[in-house]
Amino acid sequence: MHDVYFDKTEKGKDEISHRTYHLSAKLRPLLVIIDGKRSATELLKNVYGLGLTQSHLDSLLAEGFIARRTEVAGLLTTATATATASAIEASVDNQLETTPTVESSYARLIAVRNFFNETVKQTLGLRGFGLQLKVERAASLDDFIELRGVFLEAVEKHKGPETAHDLAVRLDHVLYQRDTTTTM
Repeated sequence: MHDVYFDKTEKGKDEISHRTYHLSAKLRPLLVIIDGKRSATELLKNVYGLGLTQSHLDSLLAEGFIARRTEVAGLLTTATATATASAIEASVDNQLETTPTVESSYARLIAVRNFFNETVKQTLGLRGFGLQLKVERAASLDDFIELRGVFLEAVEKHKGPETAHDLAVRLDHVLYQRDTTTTM
């Protein structure tokens, strides 16, 4: 069986653009990085630190947000053609050395918290006080991912869609970045 490649369906693209289907904050990062160019193995390695597994990928597939691609021009090799879905999950489990360390995860959490603290204050001022309290209570990356939508909606309401889009790009970079100590 070929290593599986996925691409977003129209439903998936609509969810990314407009949040039409209110996909859970846990699954959204996985949907965002699906591009049809990386195998399921590569995708799952990228989100392993967020606790996402093959079952989450299967959920996106079952709900129609993504579709399988059996061929990606120039990317399939004989070696990847023998991978199976269970091998994908086993491969991710065996990649513990590439997962973020406790120190890098903590540093990332601090970076996300700092981003929220600075931008909430700058963009919303006193209107963002309630959100600032939620930021202070957030204890995990999942908590911050859940705050993402609330924050961006408030920014769009008070500063406009262009500012919200710019902040979304910057925030997503901080939220979903890979551990740079293991990639270079």
